[in-house]
Amino acid sequence: MQSHFRRIPFLAVSGFVVLFITLFVQGVWAGLLVTNLKTSPKFPWSVAVMAIFLCMAWWYASGKGWPGRTSEIRGRYLRANSVSAETFAWALLAGGLSIVALAGAWILLFKVVKMPGNRAPDFSAYPITTTALVLIMASIVGGVAEEAGFRGYFQSSLERDFSASFAIMISALFMSPGHGLSQGFAWPMLLWYFFADVMFGVTAYLTNSILPGIVLHIIGLFSFFTLIWPDDRSRVLVVNAGADIWFWIHIGQAIIFSVLAILAFGHLARVADAKGADLIRIAA
Repeated sequence: MQSHFRRIPFLAVSGFVVLFITLFVQGVWAGLLVTNLKTSPKFPWSVAVMAIFLCMAWWYASGKGWPGRTSEIRGRYLRANSVSAETFAWALLAGGLSIVALAGAWILLFKVVKMPGNRAPDFSAYPITTTALVLIMASIVGGVAEEAGFRGYFQSSLERDFSASFAIMISALFMSPGHGLSQGFAWPMLLWYFFADVMFGVTAYLTNSILPGIVLHIIGLFSFFTLIWPDDRSRVLVVNAGADIWFWIHIGQAIIFSVLAILAFGHLARVADAKGADLIRIAA
């Protein structure tokens, strides 16, 4: 146990390094996008450039390239393992139900707590093709960078020395500054992101892969980019406007879909355990 705690400073440094790299990748995308929109908004070249950059980063993170002595450990910590169709389907179901619950909770937060609206850019002045491609790439960048960095490299290293629950929570906490820089440091918002990151961490742990989480993360980000965040600044506090029917609908949405998500994650855990037991028997 003492050896585990002696690794805490190293793991803390690792967490901040992963945070820096994640923010760097997202910063590269932000820089490309701003330049693109200022110079040639009708031609979304930044999407193609970022796709090449992401492919190169994934290629290296998965164990390719120099130095060869780190190839195995890079591939292992990325945790981009293949997943059975059944496990993948249950992971998508559990995560999808969670996203619906989190969407209801997000809207409720803006109804009960005064918070700045999301600082998402206004794409109304740009061609629809540019807007669609940019939003898709933004969702891919966020999903791949965060899942690879935090649910892959960082959470994997934590799981070697600590319990899964501890690893998942610490990984979610280390991601908080990144969310705060882009969304604001209001504590209700950071708490919401903590639960979202815990959900992705549980998905990665139960499936032993970041691939389902990447798909879920992309779907979640695109849904929020298009359906949730554009209306943040127009939401009225319930203390000022009263509780309308939508307020109660969103309460029901958050509660009902949270319960369904928990049940789905429970089944995912049983499916994952059964698959793991089958692999052990085959290996034996």
